[in-house]
Amino acid sequence: MHADEDGCRPPESATPPGGGRWPADADTALTLNHSGCFDWDLERGYLHLDRSALEVVDIDPEDYDGDPFCFTKRVPAAEAARLEAQVTQAIMSGRPRYGVYFRCRRRDGSIRWTHSQGSIQRDTTGRPYRVIGILRDATEELSQPAARPAPDAERLRQAGVVERTTAALAHARTVEEVLGALERSPGLEQLGAIDVVVGMVEDGRLRLIGDSGTEHPPELVLTRLDDPLPLSEVVRTLTPRYVVSREDFAVRYPHVWPYVESVGASAAAYLPLIAQAGAIGAIGLLYRGRHPFTAEERTLLTALTASIAQSLQRALLFEQEHELAEGLQQAMLPHSLPSVPGLRAAVRYRSARQGRDIGGDWYDVIPLPGGKVAAVVGDVQGHDTHAAAVMGQLRIVLRAYATEGHSASAVMARASVFLNDLDTGRFATCLYAEADPASGWVRMVRAGHLTPLLRRPDGRCRPFPVLGAMPLGLSAYFGQLEYPVTAMEMEPGEMLVMFTDGLVEEPGRDLDDGIGALAERVREMAPPGAAAGDMEALADRLCGRSAQAKGVDDMALVLLHRDATAVSQPGRRLRQRLAAGDPEGLAAVRHMVRSAARSWAAGARADDVELVTDELATNALLHTDGEALVTVYPMAGAEPRVRVEVTDLSSTHPQLRAPADSSQAGRGLLLVDQLADVWGVESRGTGKCVWCEFRGGAPGGGDGDGSDGGPG
Repeated sequence: MHADEDGCRPPESATPPGGGRWPADADTALTLNHSGCFDWDLERGYLHLDRSALEVVDIDPEDYDGDPFCFTKRVPAAEAARLEAQVTQAIMSGRPRYGVYFRCRRRDGSIRWTHSQGSIQRDTTGRPYRVIGILRDATEELSQPAARPAPDAERLRQAGVVERTTAALAHARTVEEVLGALERSPGLEQLGAIDVVVGMVEDGRLRLIGDSGTEHPPELVLTRLDDPLPLSEVVRTLTPRYVVSREDFAVRYPHVWPYVESVGASAAAYLPLIAQAGAIGAIGLLYRGRHPFTAEERTLLTALTASIAQSLQRALLFEQEHELAEGLQQAMLPHSLPSVPGLRAAVRYRSARQGRDIGGDWYDVIPLPGGKVAAVVGDVQGHDTHAAAVMGQLRIVLRAYATEGHSASAVMARASVFLNDLDTGRFATCLYAEADPASGWVRMVRAGHLTPLLRRPDGRCRPFPVLGAMPLGLSAYFGQLEYPVTAMEMEPGEMLVMFTDGLVEEPGRDLDDGIGALAERVREMAPPGAAAGDMEALADRLCGRSAQAKGVDDMALVLLHRDATAVSQPGRRLRQRLAAGDPEGLAAVRHMVRSAARSWAAGARADDVELVTDELATNALLHTDGEALVTVYPMAGAEPRVRVEVTDLSSTHPQLRAPADSSQAGRGLLLVDQLADVWGVESRGTGKCVWCEFRGGAPGGGDGDGSDGGPG
């Protein structure tokens, strides 16, 4: 063997038994010893783990994207806080390297001991920017209990404090929730702190966001990082500051001392909140009495602040993501509502509290030709930004079809075809209402959506039945583009409530119960007055704008109210022409008169009105030449009635007679005579009119309250 400056080595021709490269390269040595390398870019927050390091912590390479959270979620909460504390201490103290044992949880749930050793790289100013190190499996090394770090009583107490505080912060998603969890944390109570102060870095300044006991003047709420204040100082230097006595406080921080003294504190610990090697803020814990802060206490406080910093960083990211998502959603909704005489609208949108997972709910109020207006609520399938993007396209297209003057059913059919052609795999539910403020008539189309509520002027409120069809997108996919129209007349003082399921759906609660609860809230509220603010206040109360009412799903709400001072047009009538040999027109006639009966407080007689009208219209088509005209309108008086007229070009009057037992003909007028309260035939110039009238209640009495499911 020959020696050189590299040490002793065998001749070049020598090879180790069994073959292989000699000497072994670093990768082979690390792999054989269950070790791997990591490289942590502190400025970008990117953590590179080589394949061997991923095996140590049992992370599938396909699932790892360089996010440090993907690594720390393998570490139990208390262990993660201790690991973070060790690294933070090394960074703040200026040490060049660190080493720490910790446990990690494998994918099968088993626990293994791991050792991390890192070298901290700093720039010329001493600021850390990179950590390069090794991760290795320490299970065999610590397999004997005597070889493990001895957990004395103080360490167990400290671990318990960290674990309880971490558990209290685990479910906090916003900064406000983090601060609330800190105030309620049993872990902090064990430290004996009488007050907790938290400041966050904001645009190069430090803003006081939480203080559980001290009243600070305005000049201390927002401060510069170079101010001689304790929170600013620890953020600037990344080094904790401990104040151990009243005298120490008064000398070092005279600007803060009067306000600290007001709560009876005489000592404090101020620590930076460090996330990904950068200070996002600082925390101060105030104590009563002289407090020396032992090395163990300082280690414990460092571990605690590491856990708090992680929670605050997570909360800040959540709020930023949610603000971005909510801004995207709001940008896609209309920014103003049209002004329509005699009809007022109020709208609301409330986003879900799920970070970027916003939904596809939307509303719209669209001015139409002829002074009419359309109100829309809808919900695109899914809760993500893709659903919001589809919603934006669908809302714009539906608005375009409506303003072109298409009928309500045509608008929905065209929108369904458009959504299907997008080929997104998404469908949407929608409720479309076209209102005429002058007459009060509203025509509604429902595509798989929830039925609206109708509030009467006297406060009665219940779901208004609207004929339904398949959701948008699905109807085009299955070739079923027929969207039936439900017509009703909104009386002065009535209000239509249109909403998406986010307003009424709660986990573990039946949807019908939620709709019933909403109807009860509408029923209990005072009807909107003449002031526009009344509608806005009503909308706020219905959608629960308080912080306690945040939903897990987004929500859209439209209130459509016909002014109580609106004057109904006298002799308001609905007409439908029937062409000769057009039996399909009978369906439109039946639907028209049924909707009218329900709208005019004759809901209990809707079946009778529909059946009698169908019989008269059928007779007109079968026994006369030319077209027929069906007219339906309400009649005022002490006892409101609904009148139906069927006019044709024949002068022959029908005769009421008893048919033979075996005859199928001649029974129509008997049916009319039995179901209508009164009926008759009038000559009309070149033809005749067969008419009948129906009182609001059932034949022979009844309250006519729409007990068939119509509005009250």
